[in-house]
Amino acid sequence: MSLVELARYPNGIEAEIARTLLESHGLLAVTFDAGMNIADSAAFAIPVRLMVHEDERDEAEMILREADSA
Repeated sequence: MSLVELARYPNGIEAEIARTLLESHGLLAVTFDAGMNIADSAAFAIPVRLMVHEDERDEAEMILREADSA
């Protein structure tokens, strides 16, 4: 099973909120580049990436869409 990028966020806080939401639904999610994103204006150059298993991507997208519309 390989990881795929689900979303990009300008800061680690937003990415962690999304990661926690996915994990509360039983999906494994991880963030990449959160440590690289702490410098001034680094959010534009290095966004925090939310990664999920490839076979869970569709379900994860649906969960995030539902959360955005609520």
